[in-house]
Amino acid sequence: MSITLIFLLTILPHMAFAGARVTLSLFALHLGATPFTVGIIISLIAVVPMVYSVRWGRRIDRTGIYKPMLLGAALVLAALLLVFALPRIETLFAVSVLAGSGFMLYHICVNQAAALVGRPEDRARNFSVLALAFSTSGFVGPVTAGFAIDGIGHRNTFLLCAGFMVATLLLIRHRKHVISRHHRAIAHTPEKHEGSLLRIPAMLRIFVVSGLLSMCWDLYTFVMPIHGSGIGLSASTIGLILGSFGSAIFVFRLILPWIVHRFNERKLLIAAMVLTGCMLALIPLVKSVPLLMAVSFVLGIGLGGTQPIIMAMLYAKAPPGRGAEAVGMRTLLLNITQAGIPMIFGALGAWMGMAPVFIAMGTALLAGAWYARRG
Repeated sequence: MSITLIFLLTILPHMAFAGARVTLSLFALHLGATPFTVGIIISLIAVVPMVYSVRWGRRIDRTGIYKPMLLGAALVLAALLLVFALPRIETLFAVSVLAGSGFMLYHICVNQAAALVGRPEDRARNFSVLALAFSTSGFVGPVTAGFAIDGIGHRNTFLLCAGFMVATLLLIRHRKHVISRHHRAIAHTPEKHEGSLLRIPAMLRIFVVSGLLSMCWDLYTFVMPIHGSGIGLSASTIGLILGSFGSAIFVFRLILPWIVHRFNERKLLIAAMVLTGCMLALIPLVKSVPLLMAVSFVLGIGLGGTQPIIMAMLYAKAPPGRGAEAVGMRTLLLNITQAGIPMIFGALGAWMGMAPVFIAMGTALLAGAWYARRG
C-alpha cells in the first residue's frame, strides 16, 4: 500500500467531512438555531467515538483496516444522504452522530495505514504527507461548501459532499486487494483496562498536549462561523476565512520535513501553542475580512505542524502492536473535551457573546504551553 493511495483515501472523505461540518453549523443557524443548539449539534459529532474509539483501535490492530475503513465511509455517506432527504433541525442531531462516528473510525484507519507504510523512521514523513492531505481538504472543503451554500443551497451542498464519499467508497472497493494486504500490526494481548496507556508517562504528556491543540483547532472551526454570522459575513466569506486557515496549514506542512530536521520538536510544539493562544485572543478585536483572513492564516501556521509531530511521537512511544489503540485512546480523550466544550462555549457565546469564547481558548493554549515547557 503506497503513501499516494493513503493520500487519496484521506483527501476525499475529509473534504466531504470538513465541508459538511461547516454546512451543519450554517444550516442550523439558517433554520433558526441558537449558538447553544449549534454547540449541541457539533458536540454530538464526538459522542459515539468518545465511547468506542479505543475498542475500534484494538480491533483495527487485530484485524486490519479494510472493513473498518469501508464501514466508516458508509456511515458518513448515510449521514449526508439523511440530511438531504430530511432537512430539519431534528435531523441534524442524528446526522452529527452518524458522520462523527463514521469519520472517526475512518480516521483511525488512515493513521494506522500511514504508520505501517515503510520503516519506523519513515513515520514523520508519512504523517507529514497525511497531514498535507488533511490540509488540502481542510482548505477545499470549507471553501467549496461556502460557495455551494450561496449558489445551490444548504441541502444540495450536503449532496455535493455525499458525492465525495461515493468516490471514496468506489476507490476503497477498487483497491480492495491492496488495502486488505495492509494487515495488522504486531500481535499483542490486549489489556482489559482501557486507560492502561495513560499509565505510561510519555504517552500521558503526548495526550495532554495533543488534546489542548486539537480542542482549540476544533473549537475555532465551530466558533468562527458563529462569529462571522454575528458580524454579518456571508457563507462564502466565512468559507474563505476558514480556507485561509487551511491554506496556511498546507504551506507549513509542506516545509515541515525540512523544519523537523533542524529544530527541536518539543520547542516547536511550545512555540505553536503560544502563537495560537495569542492569535485566538485577537480575533474578537478584528472585524475586517482581510485581517480575519490574516489572523486565520497565522493560526494555521501555529497549528500546522503539530499533528504530524504528535502522531509520529505517539506511535514511537506506544507499546508494540498497540498503535491503533493509542490513536483510539487519543480520540477518546479528544472527544471527551469536544463533546462538552462546544456546548459550554455555545452557552457562553449565547449569554456573553463570542469574545469570551476566543479569550478562553487563547488562555487555555498559553497555559498548555507553560505546562509543556515545565514537562
